[in-house]
Amino acid sequence: MRSRLHYLVPHKLKYRLFVVFVLVILLPFSALNIYNYGRIETLVQNKISEQSHEQLDNLHRSLEDQLSIAFKTLIFLEQDSDVKDILQNPDKRSVLDNKELMENKFKNLNNSFFLYNPSVYYTLLDDAGHVYTSYQPRHTLDYDIIAATPSFAKMRESGASYFWVPDDENYVSRDISKSPTLLSLYAGLKDNRNRQYGRARVSIDFSFWFQSMLQKSATEQAYYIVSRKGEVIASSDMTARLAGNAIRQVTLEPSNGYWRDNTNDTLVNYSYLPSLDWYMVNQIPLRVLFQEIESLKQQYFVTFYGITAMFIVVAFMIAYAFTRPLSHMQAKMKEAVRKDLRIRLPEKNYKGEVLELTRTFNEMMVDMNGLIQRLKAEERQRDAVHFQMLLAQVDPHFLLNTLNTMKWIGLRSRNEEIVEICLSLGKLLETSLNSDVDLIHLRDEIELTKAFIYIQQVRYSNSFEVEFSYEEEIQFALVPKLSLQPLVDNAIRHGISHLGEGGRIYIRMGLSDTEPAQLVLEVEDNGIGMEKSRQHQEAGRKRPGIGLQNVRERLRLLFKDNAALEMESSGQGTRFWIKLPFLLSEPYSGRELSALADDGGEG
Repeated sequence: MRSRLHYLVPHKLKYRLFVVFVLVILLPFSALNIYNYGRIETLVQNKISEQSHEQLDNLHRSLEDQLSIAFKTLIFLEQDSDVKDILQNPDKRSVLDNKELMENKFKNLNNSFFLYNPSVYYTLLDDAGHVYTSYQPRHTLDYDIIAATPSFAKMRESGASYFWVPDDENYVSRDISKSPTLLSLYAGLKDNRNRQYGRARVSIDFSFWFQSMLQKSATEQAYYIVSRKGEVIASSDMTARLAGNAIRQVTLEPSNGYWRDNTNDTLVNYSYLPSLDWYMVNQIPLRVLFQEIESLKQQYFVTFYGITAMFIVVAFMIAYAFTRPLSHMQAKMKEAVRKDLRIRLPEKNYKGEVLELTRTFNEMMVDMNGLIQRLKAEERQRDAVHFQMLLAQVDPHFLLNTLNTMKWIGLRSRNEEIVEICLSLGKLLETSLNSDVDLIHLRDEIELTKAFIYIQQVRYSNSFEVEFSYEEEIQFALVPKLSLQPLVDNAIRHGISHLGEGGRIYIRMGLSDTEPAQLVLEVEDNGIGMEKSRQHQEAGRKRPGIGLQNVRERLRLLFKDNAALEMESSGQGTRFWIKLPFLLSEPYSGRELSALADDGGEG
């Protein structure tokens, strides 16, 4: 067995790399994709089933409403004095007058309760052989035949006040209703002394109601009403058929759920109606359910396997390109062998190219001493070249010296504006060159901001004003260096620079009202707002600014999630504020800090 595995395991390095790629990357990734798509199908199926059950529940509630309204109309008929008078005293008026009065009552009931679903039919019988209906009957009305119907007979025998008949034979003219059965409420009409003076039948054409409720449903789906006996009572699509195995699964027990019919490739959702012992059933073809997913899956797997095939070829070529130089190097190393060394690597633990490399390495040891000497000589030469390169580099402080020279030139020419600009720019440049310090005192940050503002005021001919507001007790709080300057630059560039005159910038610093352990640095302007500024920017400069993003990134690096830069903008200006932990520089705190601030001391 072991000898057989020995032949199956590749000895060449390029074949080993290829096999590892297939086993470690390609096969697990393919299996993961197949699993994920199976999960997606299950999730989609559950989601569609939930949506379908919501619609079935809506149908359920709508039917319950119909039953409730039918029961209310029965009570209305029972309590109506005219109806009671007609049934108790049929000879008080003529037959035509009784009929006309009763028909008006039926019409008013339909208009009041069943305005949007008038397919409700009323039948009233008195004890004197008269029958009154709200519909055109399928057969000639005969009091004895109607009174002898099984349902009325059952009511007389059982003494029940009322009961529902879910499969009552349709007795309405075919010109009005073509449904095979009706949902009927049979009840006895009783007076205040509980004496029966008539019988009533209120029938709902639930097939008409069912189809009218599902007119806007998806055409690919079919809805059914199924009795507990397995009879399909109503269907939204007369051409659709519910499979027998689906009916057996649905009627197995009185519950709600769904079932996947793999034989007919459909998803069957069902909801049970306890009051009528019916099921509301929804049947969805799986091709509709997974149509988009299947299309996406085919496109994905075609692309995936195409790229995989290309990747296999590339991987094989890379493995070949990787091992070919090694083979070439072995030959060159053999040629470079000069003399032997004491160090040796065991050759019996390796095979293939690695074995050849081991042998070549052992042979190369003979020339190692000479190589070490040459490497030392080359290192000395490299150090000399590096030293010359250091001498040739420009000192960053050369810029500061140049600014200092420009300052003295301004002093000699008595140009105070040049002197102040050089001093301000020098502060900013010196701070930016100091990479050892990330946090500085707030008062130093204020001085740097004032230096930047001075340069900008010269640039914009003092067309705006700046107002600082802060408490002296926080001047030694630690803040990221050059954190206010980008906010002021943004206020000038995108806000007040477009005003011309009357620009104002408010710089407020203090502890947060809601969180005393947080320091808030706020910059607000009365400019045109960020939206109008972007419109100006689209017509002008295309390069996006990086100052605000730089501040956000530095806050993240320094304080993680404990600091943030936020913005609020409108047509009357823009407000930026930085929230960061309040860190007071030691040893200054409390009264010592106030005293030090009064003396002008610096930590």
